Amino acid sequence: MIQNILKSKCPAKAWHFQERTAFLALPLTALAVTLVVELFNHKTFTSGPASLIDFIVHHPLALLTDLMIVLVTLAPALFFRRRFFWCTMASLLWLVAGGVNGFILLNRMTPFTTSDLTVLNTGLDTLPNYLSTGYIVLLAVCLTAAVLGLAVLFWKGPRSTSPSRRRLKAGVLGLLLSAALWGCCQTAAFAAGQLSTTFANLAFAYEDYGFSYCFLQTWLNKGVHRPADYSAASVARITDRLVPSGGAALTDVNVVFVQLESFIDPTQIQDLTLSGEAAPNWQALQERYSTGYLTVPVVGAGTANTECEVLTGMSTRLFGPGEYPYETCLMDQTAESAAYILKDLGYGTHAIHNHRATFYSRNEVYANLGFDDFTALEYMPQTSMTPKNWAKDSILTRQILKALDVTEDQPDFVFTVSVQGHGKYPATPVLEDPAITVVDCPDEDYRYAIEYYVNQIREMDEFVGTLVNALSKREEKTVLVLYGDHLPALNLEAEDMVSSTLYRTEYVIWDNLGLAKEDRDLAAYQLSAAVLEQLGISDGILNAYHQQCVEEKTYRSGLQTLQYDMLYGQRYAWGGASPYAPTDMQMGVAPIEVNSIVQTEEAWLIIGENFSPYCEVRDMDGDLLETSYISSHVLRVLEDPMTDDPDQLTISVVDKHREILSDTE
Repeated sequence: MIQNILKSKCPAKAWHFQERTAFLALPLTALAVTLVVELFNHKTFTSGPASLIDFIVHHPLALLTDLMIVLVTLAPALFFRRRFFWCTMASLLWLVAGGVNGFILLNRMTPFTTSDLTVLNTGLDTLPNYLSTGYIVLLAVCLTAAVLGLAVLFWKGPRSTSPSRRRLKAGVLGLLLSAALWGCCQTAAFAAGQLSTTFANLAFAYEDYGFSYCFLQTWLNKGVHRPADYSAASVARITDRLVPSGGAALTDVNVVFVQLESFIDPTQIQDLTLSGEAAPNWQALQERYSTGYLTVPVVGAGTANTECEVLTGMSTRLFGPGEYPYETCLMDQTAESAAYILKDLGYGTHAIHNHRATFYSRNEVYANLGFDDFTALEYMPQTSMTPKNWAKDSILTRQILKALDVTEDQPDFVFTVSVQGHGKYPATPVLEDPAITVVDCPDEDYRYAIEYYVNQIREMDEFVGTLVNALSKREEKTVLVLYGDHLPALNLEAEDMVSSTLYRTEYVIWDNLGLAKEDRDLAAYQLSAAVLEQLGISDGILNAYHQQCVEEKTYRSGLQTLQYDMLYGQRYAWGGASPYAPTDMQMGVAPIEVNSIVQTEEAWLIIGENFSPYCEVRDMDGDLLETSYISSHVLRVLEDPMTDDPDQLTISVVDKHREILSDTE
């Protein structure tokens, strides 16, 4: 009898020991994971421990909150037999996220957010621009090994012998306890001012509040917050003040915007001495035409958010931290934009970008912003590439002129996004004979990166000069708006900039109308309204709001009310329904056409118009034929198309990931 009792109690003692061990191991694991993640978050391996030490000393409650967030994700292990597997998997995910954040911070100055997961394909597509093939292979091997290791651990790893009822009790207790501790730590951190839900600067927020908390906020904190006083009356108080401009609007003027990737005049960087001028055309334009600083919402990356602000007049800072509206709300609804405003005034509306059409989902979003057509890289002729494999901006001059020519009987709005200045900028010499060399720079570790960058700026500046020259020769009234989308990722600090901030680029407005030179500093979401105001165009609610209410004390809160109302509220500003319908957007400013089929001794030549290297020929059965690009007028196929009737062939534009962007009818 005594032996039976002892036998029955021994397993119970073992279970208790397992539970006590688990309750001790989980917090220690969470602490270790949190510290490693913060090592990456504070760039300790490259910049030293000062930032991390400052975080631990001055924001201990924020650090505890980060630890508790990790602990909550480990606590479910108590429910399972394979506890070690769950802890390993969850810890590995945190460590991978932390490592990715550290890598991203070294290359773009903007931390890793959940919004980056929505553009994962875009990130993977640009990875070769940041890592060599060898490193990519090593990364793939490591990830594969990790997955295989997890599979082996799941199959052969240790398992708890605790009965299911005890595991259930332990799991519930662990979750409740960790969640309660999380709540207490977070509440205390908010009370002490060590945490906030408002991220004025995303990069600084990650440093001050820690990775786990901030990363979670970028997931949970989406959209524009509902104003406390939101109602039909609060919206009416704003819209009722907006009045038409009264003067005659200039609606026969072409309006061309060019957003220049990572473009700044290098003279804006203090303690940087170059062997020659990198942006002489830009400086000449600033002397004669309206110019000023442009406050942008991002630094080092985030092109789409500056673009969104310029087009819509909305502040992306009013959305969730790190959110890309192009990947959230604008995917499935329209918004007021400069394109819609001008379209309603009889303009043709064209978008141009010398990179992939699916980058930031522009091939879908632009239809919700009022564009008639979108010419991406896949619809352009053969382009010259930079050493880092970005298309050079020189191709854009021809594309802009083509867009202006395609609609002879109406004015045009052309919105162009360049890509040549994109990082990563190499830390070793890659230019054989650079036109400009760095004599002195603020950070010697970035000497060759800066040298590469300023030589790209020089070529972009040449593109600006060529474009201005081409537009000045046309017998059409034109306004050209040029601006940089954000500062380059060159490890710059605010004190390195003449403007004393990392969130200012510059803009310049060229015209052949004789408009008065009006220099002033603007936010990116004010730029379109400022341009349209010079043309006497006050249509559109947000456009008129920026023109007429910018000096009011309630300007910022009113903008939040309008943004919320138009995107998430009852649309009181529009009488209950949006006046904008998605456009039937055409890919490519001019349609692809097949005129004839010519058979040669070795192949068949497809003769037509507007071909690109991304065009592929389909036969009558819809099968893809092996296609070679010869020119914008000629494609070559090696297989018999089985017809001499060009109307029976289809030309598909296929991107590098084999996604069909469009087909000829």
